[in-house]
Amino acid sequence: MSNSSSLNEFLLLAFAGTRQLQLLHFWLFLGIYLAALLGNGLIITAVACDHHLHTPMYFFLLNLSLLDLGSISITVPKTMANSLSNTRAISYWGCAAQVFLFVFFLPTEYFVLTVMAYDRFVAICKPLHYGTIMSSRACVKMAAAAWSTGFLYALLHTANTFSIPLCQGNVLEQFFCEIPHILKLSCSDSYLREVGVLVVSICLSLGCFIFIVLSYVQIFTVVLRIPSEQGRHKAFSMCLPHLAVVSLFISTGFFAYLKPPSLSSPALDLVMALLYAVVPPTVNPLIYSMRNKELKDALKKLVQLLLL
Repeated sequence: MSNSSSLNEFLLLAFAGTRQLQLLHFWLFLGIYLAALLGNGLIITAVACDHHLHTPMYFFLLNLSLLDLGSISITVPKTMANSLSNTRAISYWGCAAQVFLFVFFLPTEYFVLTVMAYDRFVAICKPLHYGTIMSSRACVKMAAAAWSTGFLYALLHTANTFSIPLCQGNVLEQFFCEIPHILKLSCSDSYLREVGVLVVSICLSLGCFIFIVLSYVQIFTVVLRIPSEQGRHKAFSMCLPHLAVVSLFISTGFFAYLKPPSLSSPALDLVMALLYAVVPPTVNPLIYSMRNKELKDALKKLVQLLLL
């Protein structure tokens, strides 16, 4: 039994017990991480360098790619390093930093996805006022609000989590420091504080979810009234990648945190963590580039330039 004040480190979940499987895990995660770095790095570079992409939609996409890079860089390199060095340890303060940054990047991404839904709504439902509503200053303010809210949210969650006494050992049943698994080590009766943070989380999550749903209800109502098939196709091409990313993000994240305790198991928790922490940052660039001609053209130019 130990107290949080005397904890020096936590022990993370090991993916494999044999050296061969540890190395396989390292190379597999290295491939995933490099794919995420390449995809998001190309989108960031293309949007920053191509003046045709200096629009609100691509500005928020650049923010999304930055957040994807941040979120996957918090978890994957550490588990790769642990597999390579045959250890499970992460320092107490390293764990606290991982919790803070992970909780910062993921909710901020959710807020940016919410702002992107608003951008799609204005572009399709109020096209004549788009330039005024989504001005450069307005876009910067919305992005800054999303990042600032994510920072405050992460600060609240991290401070609450690491102020609770831990006396149930130091073994976490996850490959990174995740708040629910840290709270399992708690011996505190500070339910009121935890309930307060949970209420804030639910209000923010539900508010963003309702806003996204209402935005898309109005978007599809307008799109289905467009007389030309080409116009409908263009509108759907603008919305479907964002809707796919939102669906992937919300479904995996909500199920991971809101699933009934009866469904909880180490294997399922691990799979869900991989689905919401590793898969979205890797596949988001592919989803956005598949149906977006402007982005595909910019990426082709960028790759050709890099190969010269």
